Amino acid sequence: MQQLLFTVMFSEMALIMVLLFKTPLRKLLIMSLDRVKRGRGPLVVKTVAGTVLVMLISSVYNIMMIQKRWIDDEGAVVNPTDQVLLANHLLEATLMGASLFLAFMIDRLHHYIRELRIRRKTMEAIKNQSRGFEDGKAAGSEEIKALEDQMTTLKSKLKELESELETKSKEANAAETNAVALRKQSEGFLFEYDRLLEENQNLRNQLQSLDWRLSHSGSKKDS
Repeated sequence: MQQLLFTVMFSEMALIMVLLFKTPLRKLLIMSLDRVKRGRGPLVVKTVAGTVLVMLISSVYNIMMIQKRWIDDEGAVVNPTDQVLLANHLLEATLMGASLFLAFMIDRLHHYIRELRIRRKTMEAIKNQSRGFEDGKAAGSEEIKALEDQMTTLKSKLKELESELETKSKEANAAETNAVALRKQSEGFLFEYDRLLEENQNLRNQLQSLDWRLSHSGSKKDS
């Protein structure tokens, strides 16, 4: 029994040493403990721990009974058999208590290592997400800058077109003004031409009238 308890205790100490240092064996041990805690594994472990606890309580009870018997028999000589039994029960109780404590330490270490791995994975996922967000933000800022540059270019082109349109509109207004002036001038020329035609016609009529009078007066003198 004692040899088994010593073996269990040293095995548990070795497992704790493996869990404390980051080695390839720790990964295998964690995977093995994960499998043990699945299915009926926890029930088996609890049954074994309960059995060891009952044996520990029995050993402590035997120790107390032996000590009580010694107290009751103050004048009697201490029996060597009781001394051997006391030492045996004390050693077994110590080994079982240490085994239970080390088993509890292994369970807690495994739990904390798993929690630490989950937290690290969560932190890595958050970091990757934040990096992706920063990259997207940088890409978005570049796109916004490109759009701003394009908008600035379009605004400058729009200003050029507006100035060109204003120049063209001024030229059109000037041409229209010139056209109105030319039309008025052409109307004046037409009116003057009509007046000259009328005067010409009047002069012709007067000439014809004078010619007729002259020819008529000449014919009278000949007769």
